[in-house]
Amino acid sequence: MDIGAVLGDYNPEAGAWIRFNPLDGNGCKNTNVTEYRYALVESDHMEIEKQNAILRELELPIACLVFSGGKSLHAIVKVDATDCNEYRKRVDYLYEVCQKNGIVVDTQNRNPSRLSRMPGVMRNGKKQFLVDTNIGKASWNEWYEWIEGINDDLPEPEGLGDVWDNLPDLSPCLIEGILRKGHKMLIAGPSKAGKSFLQIELCVAIAEGKKWLKWDCAQGKVLYVNLELDRASCLHRFKDVYTAMGIEQPQYLQNIDIWNLRGKSIPMDKLAPKLIRRAAKKDYVAIIIDPIYKVITGDENSADQMANFCNQFDKVCTELGCAVIYCHHHSKGSQGGKKSMDRASGSGVFARDPDALLDLIELEPTEALMQQEENKAICNACKMYLDSRFAWQDDLSQDDLLSCNAMWNYCENNLDKWQMIALSSMVEKEKAKVRSKTAWRIEGTLREFPKFEPVNLWFDYPVHRLDEIGSLKDLQLEAQDPPWKKGTKSNKKNAATRKADRKKALETALEGSNFGDEPTVSDVADYLGVSVRTARDRINEHGDYVIEDGIVRKKSGGEG
Repeated sequence: MDIGAVLGDYNPEAGAWIRFNPLDGNGCKNTNVTEYRYALVESDHMEIEKQNAILRELELPIACLVFSGGKSLHAIVKVDATDCNEYRKRVDYLYEVCQKNGIVVDTQNRNPSRLSRMPGVMRNGKKQFLVDTNIGKASWNEWYEWIEGINDDLPEPEGLGDVWDNLPDLSPCLIEGILRKGHKMLIAGPSKAGKSFLQIELCVAIAEGKKWLKWDCAQGKVLYVNLELDRASCLHRFKDVYTAMGIEQPQYLQNIDIWNLRGKSIPMDKLAPKLIRRAAKKDYVAIIIDPIYKVITGDENSADQMANFCNQFDKVCTELGCAVIYCHHHSKGSQGGKKSMDRASGSGVFARDPDALLDLIELEPTEALMQQEENKAICNACKMYLDSRFAWQDDLSQDDLLSCNAMWNYCENNLDKWQMIALSSMVEKEKAKVRSKTAWRIEGTLREFPKFEPVNLWFDYPVHRLDEIGSLKDLQLEAQDPPWKKGTKSNKKNAATRKADRKKALETALEGSNFGDEPTVSDVADYLGVSVRTARDRINEHGDYVIEDGIVRKKSGGEG
């Protein structure tokens, strides 16, 4: 057959070409391509034998493999794209795989109207010929699934019997009984719970090797990623927390680094590599990200998008070998009727992804409890003021030290007018501080450790303090009720519940105001921090006690 008679004579020194994708007959530009069937893979930078071996090893879906008559093979690869956009993406992926596997691809061949060497003709004394056809996988989709399967970078399964007698060591604890090094922890809670302060307290505890709330912490370097506060406010917070924790002379400030990103935060998938690059070789044991709503990627209610978001924390943990700790807010509405792991806003992925979830929920202290806290604050203020003036401890009994009335009366009898004015100002400040305190309970869901008993604490700005004496233990969480029902409950509390609170407070006073002996009305009044008349009224209201010669006794047959 005379090809020249059909297509015209070619230059035997240059060879001949064909186009492998069909055109519309109106030109030979990319816009004239009608079907995006094939792409060209060619390399002029490696031996022919090596090209051939790698192309076959990669199982590329090659329709035909042609020797160019020069330095390369031309692989016409099936891509079967539906349009130009898909063609471009598939060719980019194809070239990327080839490059990773040693073929230095000529990227100028990526356009769909590209020419390729025509087999069966001479080129400068060498023949352009067909090496093979239909090699590798049958189609693009079959090849794509295969290549993704072998390039997934996943570890191979291992037999349990192979490691049974030589198990790997567990990661050491960062927070004793809560979190291991290299794991993830989420702190969830509503606004005004002091979550940022809680995380700063954790930074300090890790840096100084001290307790965080009730848990021991391993000492090490920590990075605090500040996404919310301006630089000055953040730095002042750290100093305020150090002072409130009683650490006046920090020993390990060099263990805390702060990355201030307010106004510069970006989605977590973009932040993670930048974070890893900056944190590499710093030997951090923990990175705290506060708060994550600033860097959430996608819709927080979408499980798949949030799974991808949380995977960024895994990447940081794996690359840096450190723990990642972050906080998130509760969903709207009452949370008391929910389990701790269901309170965080958005997809349940948030609660189920971390290795440790610590959830804060607010408690509602009773009026009697807050009165007791106020009485303690008054006593402490009096003690501090007296300590700064003279020796006084031998003048008062242990009972007196617990009675705000007794302490105040002693001060009135031993301080002058101006000293009492100063003390009064100090007392008012302490009372205001008590009224500003809020009560909280921490519940946990742990993957590596047994569940712990709920931890009760006060948020006494700027730090959280454990409820050491158990005054918050019996407080119940608010159930998840509609607003009208909560309003009804509030009204009932004004009548029945407040009466019950007074009754319980009185019983506590009767037991504790005179070391178990029958107290006087005055003893009860001092313990409660109320007047003698009010104490009498509460004793009469209770109904199970009687006052005889100033002594409070249980009625015969009473249940008090």
